[in-house]
Amino acid sequence: MGYVDDGGLRKANAAFIRRSMKAPLLSREDEFSYAKAWREEHDESSLHKLIEAYNRLVVSTASKFRHYGLPMSDLIQEGVVGLLQAANRFETERDVRFSTYASWWIRASIQDFVLRNWSIVRTGTTAAQKSLFFNLRRLRAQIEEAQGRSLGETGREKVAEKLGVSLRDVRLMEGRMAASDQSLNEVIGEEGQTERQSLIPDQRPGPEALAIEHRDGETRRVWLKEAISTLSDREEIIIRERRLKDEGVTLEQLGHRFGVSKERVRQLEHRALQKLKAILVTHVAEPDDLLLE
Repeated sequence: MGYVDDGGLRKANAAFIRRSMKAPLLSREDEFSYAKAWREEHDESSLHKLIEAYNRLVVSTASKFRHYGLPMSDLIQEGVVGLLQAANRFETERDVRFSTYASWWIRASIQDFVLRNWSIVRTGTTAAQKSLFFNLRRLRAQIEEAQGRSLGETGREKVAEKLGVSLRDVRLMEGRMAASDQSLNEVIGEEGQTERQSLIPDQRPGPEALAIEHRDGETRRVWLKEAISTLSDREEIIIRERRLKDEGVTLEQLGHRFGVSKERVRQLEHRALQKLKAILVTHVAEPDDLLLE
């Protein structure tokens, strides 16, 4: 895919909008005919005619979401995705125009895109919260105009009641919509040469800390190996299988292996642990840490 600069993208976008608005609308009979041909025969020509005729719905719907600060070209693209979904799902048996059915899918697709991309913070999860996100500005403007002042607590209560959400949800959504995300690549400072991310402290351990951690790990492994060498063969197997593996085997499995009861394996494991702890306690305060107990 070739690179397209902002100017070229705007021209392509404008050309698409002009074509979409000039495309002739379809009659009810044509809608059903093309939709049926696409669904039953996968006739791509019929799909193209449906999409071409109702791209105007995509443009019209996308323009209503421009104030969320997302590129119009992206909104249109998502709207086209919704239009394609409508074409794939439309059932000619239902007494509804394709244009009406497609309008719902186009709007839903664009709304989902806005919610995913408007902020790095997930904004709406439930249907009520999504309704709050997309209606808060409109309702707030109406209430502020009626009251002649900014939205206060009483106004927030009216919004909450109208949309069926809690007052807390209204306050949280107001805060999220008032604060925009900040890019880590944003240039700050008087000289304009410092990116915001350069001021974030690196929490990862440094080379010295990593070297110490590696050395300590090697030392602990030597201690554990020496302690295990004092166990009997059966005790060593039990400790390795039960304590030193990510997914230890069960007492019952080891019982079958050794031909003894599950309780006997538990006793052998307990005895082996006591031996190891008696040796390891001379090196570390918490020997259990080495035995994954």
